[in-house]
Amino acid sequence: MQNKKDIKFIDLFAGIGGFHSAFHELGCECVFASEIDESARITYERNHYSSSPNMFDKGLFNDDIRNISVEEIPDFDILCAGFPCQPFSQAGYKQGFSDSRDSERGNLFFNIVDILAAKKPKAFFLENVRGIVNHDSGKTFRIIREILEEELGYSFYFKVVKATDYGLPQHRPRAFMIGFRDEGFLKSFTFPPNIPLKFNMSDVFGGVCSREIGFTLRVGGAGSNINDRRNWDSYLVDNEVVRIQPHHALKIQGFPDNFLLPNSKRQAMKQLGNSVAVDAIKACASEIIEHLKVIDNREKVPNLHYRKRNKGEWTELYTFLKLIVDKKISLGDENLNPTKEEFKVHKITTLNIEEEVIFENKNIVVNNQDRQNIINKVISNEDILNIRDEIKNGKKTFDIQQVNDIFQNLGIEIINGGTSSQKSDIILDVSHNGRMFEKEGFGIKSYLGAKPTLLNASGSNTNFVYEIKKFDDEKLKKINKITTNSKIKDRLQAIYEMGFELEFKRIEADTMQYNLQVLDKELPSLLSKMLLQYYEKRTNNLEGNLKEIYLSKTEMKHGFLDLLGYQIKIKRFIIAVLLGMFSGKKWNGDFLSNGTIVVKSDGSQIAFHIIKKDILEKFLFTNVKFDTPSTTRHRFGSVYKERDGKFYIKLNMQIRF
Repeated sequence: MQNKKDIKFIDLFAGIGGFHSAFHELGCECVFASEIDESARITYERNHYSSSPNMFDKGLFNDDIRNISVEEIPDFDILCAGFPCQPFSQAGYKQGFSDSRDSERGNLFFNIVDILAAKKPKAFFLENVRGIVNHDSGKTFRIIREILEEELGYSFYFKVVKATDYGLPQHRPRAFMIGFRDEGFLKSFTFPPNIPLKFNMSDVFGGVCSREIGFTLRVGGAGSNINDRRNWDSYLVDNEVVRIQPHHALKIQGFPDNFLLPNSKRQAMKQLGNSVAVDAIKACASEIIEHLKVIDNREKVPNLHYRKRNKGEWTELYTFLKLIVDKKISLGDENLNPTKEEFKVHKITTLNIEEEVIFENKNIVVNNQDRQNIINKVISNEDILNIRDEIKNGKKTFDIQQVNDIFQNLGIEIINGGTSSQKSDIILDVSHNGRMFEKEGFGIKSYLGAKPTLLNASGSNTNFVYEIKKFDDEKLKKINKITTNSKIKDRLQAIYEMGFELEFKRIEADTMQYNLQVLDKELPSLLSKMLLQYYEKRTNNLEGNLKEIYLSKTEMKHGFLDLLGYQIKIKRFIIAVLLGMFSGKKWNGDFLSNGTIVVKSDGSQIAFHIIKKDILEKFLFTNVKFDTPSTTRHRFGSVYKERDGKFYIKLNMQIRF
């Protein structure tokens, strides 16, 4: 069972650290934080360095969340985030995910999604204004919930919580969203019961105040007359009008009296107005920690570890079982057809099991550190076909009881192994023409569902940033109002028709830029041209895309020989992505697997391997294409304005078979 002191959390859009204060008081450790506002960063570090010195000393207090690679974030248990609320607030413009001002503040929720998808923490705790619930007729909130539940597999609990619910004399209604991973049948989390006020506004001011409960603390503004219906900062205390000061605001937000604030009153009030009510966060955080204990205890109960999986996860187990039946696999050609050559399979294991299956004579031997079982045939071709059909017919995440039963009969326990940070979905000992290959890692690409991806869209990691020089706010609005079915193509065309050009500046996250340059210093620029060609002309085939660029009139100077050189660069790139490179993790040039197994739509399997590198290159170059992922989910395709006053548009690179 996890103790509180073992629980690690991260603090995103951290402000001055209301989440940090609450979780630290409960004995948890903050291992990463991110806040872009420079003044708030100073306040955060002054107050929280002593509780998390390792985080600060290791450079894990980040600024712009868009520029951090997810793999650079340490492992953690709970993600905390009060993501930007202005796009959903009554006090703001209420543009939601389409708010492209101030560093894309409207769609930064999807950075949270990227982190949850990659790091898979046990729980999340999100906070926002209550207006997010009904924003855009409820569509925004529905998208948030569907992504967290259906795409990421978390449970979802929601409540509009007031600071007064947990003892603080301030209304401050906020939407609290809490969820747990692998909760299973233990969907029993409840928000803590309300408690009476710990003190009132008379206690805050040290005099008789006409209001027991204060107004919701706001950001900025010079205030207004006490009789104005929009008044939020003036109070009648001992029959005199008193305007709330930072030390008052500190108290009604739940921070300790010795919390250090900026010398500027304006900055102090802005930072406190942007913060969370600490006592409300702390009360809910305590319940989260207790619920995690219940989930941890559940994990110790036998036969309750099985969970719903997506098609890719089930296909990995399908491949494992089919190789047990076949004991061999054909090598494929560039057209995805089997050849006469094959690998004979001698041993199988994966990152989802602790055991290994060995073929000795005619026996199937299941071997692990503690035992060795020789078993009879427990799976047939008919079973394989049934499992294939269940995977093809499955929706989102689902259970296949037959697979669970087969693994139980084999004496193999399925564990929640395998991560997005590995290239080898299955490990084999194989032989080919008398040559033995031990512990060969193979990735798995499956056509049992949607066409598989070679390079998944990954927000910042695969976003290419282009500057539009001498642009302005009115043109931004005009471009972003284009919402046709081909909106990216039409937006780019409109920019050109206005007389502007796009200049490639960088890949949004530094890691992918670094990885491409490890292969070839020209790759970032080359791929940026290919992306523009794809989104402008819809030329998705890599070979055709390159030909259109480098054999066109504008690029004729490169000539045919240069085209061959660029093709070589792109082939090296796609081989590297298949076998070794991740978009969000610095690459040292090593391959992490030596081949891939392709599961075709009929359930048959063929293998590609580095011993036939020329065929593998041809297969990839012929079969992979640029693809358009969700523009909302991956934050691209709209013109946006940065804090430096410059205008940009991002195009995302996803490559699919």
